[in-house]
Amino acid sequence: MTKKQLSDLVVKYLFQIAASMTVLIVALIFLFLFKESIPFVRDLGLGALFDVRWEPVSYVKERFGIYPLFLGSLSVTFLATIIAIPFGVIGAVYISEIATPLEREIFKPFVELLAGIPSVVLGFFGMVVLAPIVKAVFHLSSGLNALTGALLLALMAIPTIISISEDALKSVPMSYKQASLALGANKLETIWRVTVPAALSGIIAAIMLGMGRVIGETMTVLMVTGNAPIPTLNPFESVRTMTATIAAEMGEVAFGSVHYSSLFWVGIILLIATFILNMIAQRVLKNYKRRPHG
Repeated sequence: MTKKQLSDLVVKYLFQIAASMTVLIVALIFLFLFKESIPFVRDLGLGALFDVRWEPVSYVKERFGIYPLFLGSLSVTFLATIIAIPFGVIGAVYISEIATPLEREIFKPFVELLAGIPSVVLGFFGMVVLAPIVKAVFHLSSGLNALTGALLLALMAIPTIISISEDALKSVPMSYKQASLALGANKLETIWRVTVPAALSGIIAAIMLGMGRVIGETMTVLMVTGNAPIPTLNPFESVRTMTATIAAEMGEVAFGSVHYSSLFWVGIILLIATFILNMIAQRVLKNYKRRPHG
């Protein structure tokens, strides 16, 4: 075996080990979560998770239904995604295709700066500034609700969508745009009928990454959604998300208790939801790549 073949073999095994480690780490996380959640199933049974109320501390009967927490996460994530997609995609199109070099040099640092703002700072901004505005505009009794949380989460997801979508738009070959302009299309028609469709797989990936940021966010929703575990999809009512529940209660719960184990079930369901989202994203991207364009 030559020196080059030996080095290639070493590099190959190093890459295999690195790839295997990621799978192993995810598997160990799942094993840890299931290990810590076993007492809940042993004491109450898995059916207790499907209760419609989350009341882990009660003088009458403790209830550990994840249903209101799931609805809270679903409503906040859905609203934030609906808000973030148009702003993120249009912002990426403007920066990539329309803005002058001077505007691009101004906007890009601001987008990157927005992505780097700590979530606790955004949560404080939401409590002090945004929540009173939402309360006054919609004539509500409180501005701490799902809509306020969704607006802040959309603000956090937009920089991710803009950055990745802009890279996807820039990767479209210039020949596509030149051919469209040569056929008589104007600049806007070329952007929306040629450039954006050609970069759609990258834009979809950007949206999915933005949704991942929204689903996993904790501190912001903990501060501005009201933290009321109410089973509702009304954006004007207070809700509690799964991530906020884990963050708010894990530090106070008794180690090894049923309440402690129930929080691990919340984490398991959150992980499963994330995996399902990634699988859907992969399927969408695969179907899009197989579809003929033009």
